[in-house]
Order: sequence, then C-alpha cells, then structure tokens
Amino acid sequence: MSNPLLSTAALPDFAAIRPEHIAPAITELLAAAQAALTEATQVETPADYDTLSRILDTATERLGSAWGAVGHLNAVANTPELREAYNAQLPVVTEFYTSLGANEALFAKYKAVMAAQGQSLSAPRRQVLAHAIRDFVLSGAELQGAARERYAAIQERSAALQQQFSEHVLDATDGWSHIASSADLAGVPQDVLDATKLDDGGHKLTLHFPVYLPVMQYAQNRSLRETVYRAYATRASDQGGKPELDNSAAMREIVALRQEEAALLGYANFAEVSLAPKMASSPAEVMQFLRDLARRARPFAEKDLAELRDFAAKELGLHDLQAWDIPFASEKLKEARYAFSDQEVKQYFTAPKVVAGLFSIIERVFHVQIREAQAPVWNESVRFFELSRDGKAIGNFYLDLYARTGKRPGAWMDEVRSRWLKPTGEQQLPVAQLVCNCASPVGDKPALLTHDDVITLFHEFGHGLHHLLTQVNDLGASGISGVEWDAVELPSQFMENFCWEWDVVSQLSGHVENGELLPRALFDKMLAAKNFQSGLQTLRQIEFALFDMELHANPGREADILGVLQQVRDEVAVVRPPAFNRMPHSFSHIFAGGYAAGYYSYKWAELLSADAWSAFEEEGVFNPATGARFLTEVLERGGSRDAMDNFKAFRGREPRIDALLRHQGMS
Repeated sequence: MSNPLLSTAALPDFAAIRPEHIAPAITELLAAAQAALTEATQVETPADYDTLSRILDTATERLGSAWGAVGHLNAVANTPELREAYNAQLPVVTEFYTSLGANEALFAKYKAVMAAQGQSLSAPRRQVLAHAIRDFVLSGAELQGAARERYAAIQERSAALQQQFSEHVLDATDGWSHIASSADLAGVPQDVLDATKLDDGGHKLTLHFPVYLPVMQYAQNRSLRETVYRAYATRASDQGGKPELDNSAAMREIVALRQEEAALLGYANFAEVSLAPKMASSPAEVMQFLRDLARRARPFAEKDLAELRDFAAKELGLHDLQAWDIPFASEKLKEARYAFSDQEVKQYFTAPKVVAGLFSIIERVFHVQIREAQAPVWNESVRFFELSRDGKAIGNFYLDLYARTGKRPGAWMDEVRSRWLKPTGEQQLPVAQLVCNCASPVGDKPALLTHDDVITLFHEFGHGLHHLLTQVNDLGASGISGVEWDAVELPSQFMENFCWEWDVVSQLSGHVENGELLPRALFDKMLAAKNFQSGLQTLRQIEFALFDMELHANPGREADILGVLQQVRDEVAVVRPPAFNRMPHSFSHIFAGGYAAGYYSYKWAELLSADAWSAFEEEGVFNPATGARFLTEVLERGGSRDAMDNFKAFRGREPRIDALLRHQGMS
C-alpha cells in the first residue's frame, strides 16, 4: 500500500490520507529527519549554509509537510479515528522538534556558519541564521543536564495539554444542541430556519457561529437567547454540565508550565519569552499601549452603552439589559438608527459573487491572475486555485468556506508548502489553505455571507497573499515565516479596508434573487454604521489582550485565572458578563493557538494596517504605484527584513496612531 503522506508530489493527496497512514509515515519521516540531524552535526560536516540546508532542511521540510497535512485534517475533517492517530504521534513529533531546537551541536554549527559566512550571505539568509540562533536560545539550547530534560518534558506536556484544550472546545461546541419550535424562533432569518429545520418541523440549534450569532441577534424569545448564550459562554468549563470537558485544570497547568519554561530560560516571566522575537520590546510597553488605547476608547464605549441601555428600555422594554440581550438590542438599535439589518445586507452577498469580486480586486491591485485548478481535497465543497503572473505560476491555494461538524470553529490561513529554492535547484512554489466557517448553501441557492463574513474572507486572504506573493527563496524567511508575530496581521487587516470602498463592494454584490447591485443608499448606511459601537468593541479586544498579558507577565496568577480576568474587567470593561461566563475556557488563541502573551498583536497590527491603508486613501485605492510599493516592500519581503523596516520602506516613516483612531471613529 502506497502511503500518500510519503509522497514527494507538489501537493498532498488530501482525499487519500487515512488514519492508518499516519503512524508509519511519521515514523519513517522522523527517522530520516533524525538521521539528517546526526549527519548535519558531525564534526566533518562543514559549517556551510548550503550544506546544512541540503542535509537538514530537505528532511525536516518533508516531515513538516506531512505532519502539517495531518494537523490540517485534524482541524477540518476531525473523526475519532483521525484524532486518535494524530494524538498518538503528537508526543514523538513534539519531542523531535524540541530536541532539534535545543541541539547543542547544531547550535554550535549555526554559530560557526554565522562567524565564517555571516558577512557574505544574502540578507534573507543572514536574517534566517540570526533568527535561528535566537530561537536556539529560546528553545533551551544553552540548558544543561536536569534543566534540559525538564525543558523537553515541558514541551511534550504542553503540546498534549493544548491539544486537549482544543478537543474540549470542539467537543463542547459540537456536542450541544437544542430543539426549538418555529414559534420559539420568531424573528430569526429564514436562511437560518432552513438550515436548522428537522423532518418533524422542529429546528435543531447548535453553537456553530452561523447558527449561534443570528439567534442571539434576531430571536425575539428572550429565554431562548439566554439558553443559547449560557451554553456558548460556558463551553468546556466547570459551568458547562460536562465535567470531562472542563478546561479549568488544563489552563492552569498550561500557564504554569510556560512560567516554568521562562524561569529555565532565565526570563522573569513567559510574556518576556513571547515578546523576544516580536516587534514590541517588553510587557510594560504592550500594557502601556493597551491602557493608552483603553483610555482613548473608554468615553466612546460609555456613550455606546448608555445609548444601548436607553434604547433597550424605551423601545424594547428591556430595563435590565443582560449579556444575552446585548446582540439583540444592538441589532435593533442599528436597524432603527441606520434603517438596515445585517440580514438585509446578506441577501446581496452570495459566496460565488464575493469570491469572484475578491479575486478581481487582487488581480487588479497586485498584477496577478487567479484561475480554478484541480487537486485532491478533503471535502467536496473545497475549491483549489492557481495564482500566476504574466502566465507564470506563483503559487496555489485551497478555499474551504463553510462550517460543518468535525471542523474547528473560526477562520485561518495555514501553509501547505513554502516558497523555496531547493538545494537541487528545483523551485518549490508556495501553497496555502484559506479556511472560514460561513453558513453553507441551502438547497439550490448559493450561500449568503454577512458583511462580517466578507471582511473575514478578505482578512484571511491578506494572510494568504503574504504567504503566496513572497519572492524570498529561503525557508525561514519566505512568506510569513520569520515575520514578527505582532506584524503578521498587517496584510490581513489591511485587506479588510477594501470591504468599505464603494468601487469594491459594488463588484462583490448581487442580490440572491435578481442579481441587482447593493443599492448605494444601503451602502452609505453601512458606512455610517461601520463604527457602530466601536468603543465597546475596542474595549472588548483590549480586555482580552490585557487579560492575556497580565496572566503571562505575572507568575503565579494562573492559580486564579478568573480573578485575573475580573481584575482586568474592573480596570477597562464597561460591559460586565454574568458570573457564570467562562470566556477563558474556550479562549483557544492563547491556550492552544500560539497567541500566548501575543493577543495584543491584533490591536498592534491594526495600528500598522490603518496607517498603511491611509497611504491608499491619500494616493488612490487602485493606484498602481501604491499597490506595487506595498507588494514589493511588504508582501514580497516575507520575513527577510524586520517588519518595522518593511513598514518604513512602504510608508516613509514610523507608524502613527492617528489613522487607527480616525478609522474607528474615535478621533
């Protein structure tokens, strides 16, 4: 039996990968990578960049590609069998990468390469080498004896706990449902009723976002909203009714292990470790940035909340506004103030029209062509595309738009292959996965996207372009590799701005019934409503980011995670969730998703992206010279140059906060 995970083809055969392929493939590829590491660290192996790349990168890239395919399927096509096979290999894969990152002989070899060739290497290779040496230190390469063994044990245990955290959130989300009658769902949009309808006429509600959010926004039945909110807000917690899925202990141990790791590495706390490879210089700088933004946003948030409370009491009879009332009352206020609803707008954004419009804009701004192509996929709804320029292929991407059981919630871009000029001389082109969780098509009608869905799609495509348009040929600096974590959201948040331009939106829209464009008058209302409750939304993001940073900057605080959150809310929040709310228990970004002491980067990158977009505002949204400058100075550079240098090369100066405040209506 041939094993698709061992194939060296340009693309993975996702349709052919089975759980039983995982163990034999990973075992073989780990052995090859271990052999390559042994060869690379031999005394007789020269301290030469090309030699090390030929020996080591070739083997580890194959392992990374295969394990990446397995991890991807675990996220988008999860089954009990796949999960078991993935979890069985997770410890050995983690152990290998931990030992690789802390290998003293390899560390010495890289330092020898820097000493011998540092001045003669290309700028991208010098950057890759400098980052590698820094990462060796952060990966425990300078640790000895018991400390070294403990560091490795921490990595293995942390990987298992983070996987467990993710599984608990997925299982709690997938495992809850509520049968409601049509009468219970008065006010809920027809497309949601169609998607949830059962044969007996009832409706099966779930916690998947395309069902959860419209129920919270539109259901007139207050007790139903409370039921659904309570289930969502207590997922994977001590309040969720399923003790086996409670993430409380895992969260405490994950953070405690991070603090122990920081101490082993000689840092005062894990936040310092997290920031070492980022743009921000210290936890204090981040917290000052967040608190300054909170101070500026607070008057706007207080005004937002006062208006909402007043409206809810006078117009909706809700004198005691609760958490499960806020989305409903907010939607009603928005409809009253701007005379439109998200549901009305949604009729104009069909998935095929939006995707075609998005592609057209990318082609125009970045001088590329996109065409649909063929490749094995993991679900029949997934599509595959080729990106080219002047007839020459640049890369490929998969587009997986729709929510389904067994697919992790949220939206993300992931790498399948990175751009790389292999030691053999073969050019490997980048391949990306773009994943969303929009509502699926119902019957013969195309899927309808909310304007927020459209923004999310553009956001993830920004990450995709960063990965796909790179011109760097070295692993470790091509695409998003080597880009500081707090700058990696710049291209994605930058792309969101297109969704607020009339020339763009008119290309994306066509009514589901008759194909008519979104009326200009409706767009103008959307634009007026763009910063609706922006003060509240800003404080909510700051609350998450400050909670994350306080938790990771203060060893010992993990003993009372909810207490940390309460303290942060006392400082910055104007909306108080109910006591049973357990937001941290499903906060996968920081407990399982790589954003530990890094959630602030969304706001940090918003500052960068708003300032970058202001160049397009000044020079013209479709100005070819501006698009070309963003392409060459930011997207094509990947991680080959510091993000601040990329920004200054594009903008001609350091970033300023003015554009962010102006874009969010808080100037």
